[in-house]
Amino acid sequence: MDRRWLIFGGGAALLSIAIAGGIAGLRMRAAVAPDMAEALPVPPVPPRIASGKDYEDCLAMLAKDPLGAHGFAEAWEATGGGDGATHCYGLAEIALGNAESGAEILEKLGTESAAPAAARAMILGQAVQAWLMAGDAGHAYGAATLALMLAPDDPDLLIDRSVAAATAEHYADAIVDLDRALALDPRRPDALVYRAAAWRELDQLDRAAENVEAALTLDPDNPDALLERGIQRQRFGDLSGARADWERAMALAPDTPTSDLAEQNLALLDAGPEKP
Repeated sequence: MDRRWLIFGGGAALLSIAIAGGIAGLRMRAAVAPDMAEALPVPPVPPRIASGKDYEDCLAMLAKDPLGAHGFAEAWEATGGGDGATHCYGLAEIALGNAESGAEILEKLGTESAAPAAARAMILGQAVQAWLMAGDAGHAYGAATLALMLAPDDPDLLIDRSVAAATAEHYADAIVDLDRALALDPRRPDALVYRAAAWRELDQLDRAAENVEAALTLDPDNPDALLERGIQRQRFGDLSGARADWERAMALAPDTPTSDLAEQNLALLDAGPEKP
């Protein structure tokens, strides 16, 4: 299960663009969704760290009334709500825009709870996402490492840690984790796209191209893969091919971070090279 939906509502938002003159370059770093209430970190399936009606009610409240969930969790925690109350409170903090404090709460809970390892790893995975939202790649990497100590064969956690590493521009470390994730689950176009971006950042364009083509073989309409291939095509001088990929990415994923990034690249392409 891809846990990237926990905060961002999909893998697309884990890729963002760094513009440094000319065509924007794809970087594996976190981008905050414009409306967090529509993409909340509420796990839809087990493992969960608690059970019971209060826990379910609090989680359900997050999507439409995060402030109400925050108050409910705070009062519940004060009366001995335990892990469930703390979890909901941390998620409500994130939903209200307080990513750093939410990350701290979730990381502490995942570290200190007596819940089973799988549930604690899930909580720590949410902390990773929140730290990335807060722009703190170092803490995100540390939380992912703690999670992997509990669930070492979880491809999603490996991908999360690779994103944290790449956010800090440690692309070789990101590739190590992505290699492991793909060894565990070879049919992961998201991991292939992230690895393509990391190889491109290391100027290994042939390897980058191999990975993005492998992603598109698995999922021909993957907008993130099309975004990345367009950047690679631009690097190789294939401007018409880059344009086609970015336009297709926009059509497939309208009103998303991916389409925004494709639109930025198209605008830069239309503007032409910078004049001295």
